[in-house]
Amino acid sequence: MPAALLRMPNGLARRLFLDRHGLATAPRGSGKGDDLRAVIDTLGFVQVDSINTVARAHHMILAARRPAYREKNLKSLLERDRHVFEHWTHDAAVIPTEFFPHWQLRFRRDREKLKGRWRDWRRSGFEEKFEEIRKQISDHGPVTSASVGADEPRSSGGWWDWHPSKTALEFLWRTGELSVCRRDGFQKVYDLTERVIPSAHLRPAPDVDQTVDWAARSALDRLGFATPGELAAFWDLITPPEARTWCQACLEAGTLAEIEIENADGTYRKVFASPETLGTLDDLPDPPSRVRILSPFDPALRDRKRAERLFGFSYRIEIFVPEPKRKYGYYVFPVLEGDRLIGRIDMKAFRSDDRLHVRAYWPEQGIRPSRGRIAKLEAELDRTARFSGCSGVTYESGWLRPA
Repeated sequence: MPAALLRMPNGLARRLFLDRHGLATAPRGSGKGDDLRAVIDTLGFVQVDSINTVARAHHMILAARRPAYREKNLKSLLERDRHVFEHWTHDAAVIPTEFFPHWQLRFRRDREKLKGRWRDWRRSGFEEKFEEIRKQISDHGPVTSASVGADEPRSSGGWWDWHPSKTALEFLWRTGELSVCRRDGFQKVYDLTERVIPSAHLRPAPDVDQTVDWAARSALDRLGFATPGELAAFWDLITPPEARTWCQACLEAGTLAEIEIENADGTYRKVFASPETLGTLDDLPDPPSRVRILSPFDPALRDRKRAERLFGFSYRIEIFVPEPKRKYGYYVFPVLEGDRLIGRIDMKAFRSDDRLHVRAYWPEQGIRPSRGRIAKLEAELDRTARFSGCSGVTYESGWLRPA
């Protein structure tokens, strides 16, 4: 009869998960230079998003861990020091540049996959623009989508209706020939990869097995515990079958353990963890009781199903839900206290009025909005207002909703 698997209680699993996501210790540090690099390395990547209801997602993710962080600090790492680069995980993200060699597997795999998809989804003719785009950038320097294909008709149809030269730019970026050297406003500026990525990281690509091993191992380190599917999805570099094969090989070699994690509802789920991680469980910190407002795209919440299993927190973005059908709001922010997600808040920065306006706060079921808890939330809202460029917070009548 096989031995029973180690079972990790839900509270311990939450502490481990938050520790690996930089949310289990007091948020302090300079939020710039090497300190900021360390935060991004801990997370693995920071998702980039354009919505600026309060501040863009990547800035809120970093500020949640380093309140001293300012937007210019990431700009320096990306555009001056080149310690991070912008590319794709499950979505657009800022990634430590030392990981760039492993992205060459993505470039190879995306080359044929995107070519086939985009022939069906985009306007025709983008492949004929590759050489023209390469030459323009080589001869005249960085470009934006607005500065290429001047003779091509533009459309207001949205992201699915790019003009051919814009599609060519994106394809050459997604497949590694071009890199984002900076953003003007929020518009990507592209240059030749060899002009952007430091030469030390342009070495020959690792082979597939090396990248599979790196991707699975580094994902597990940042998640604490995971299924093969979660390992594959973390970087979105490798396939679920590749992750399953890796897990099985490591299990047989004794470098991986299969355990059971207790979910918030009391059920259990089989996952993998490293023996090294299991040996550190007694040393995990207790997350501070401070309230933190998180971005909807925070790495701790990126996998909505995992967050729901682990924290009992069901979260969906309602941007594309018609307003009358929204349960909460257009862009609602999760609220973390200690090791619990205690509610969600609908707020918006009105910079022209110099105020952060709170429309509503919904405590989670069973979370009592005590005077002390609301005081901590209001202190966090004051911090969020300052970070968003506003000097004060205003509250809609009846903003505190029943649990």
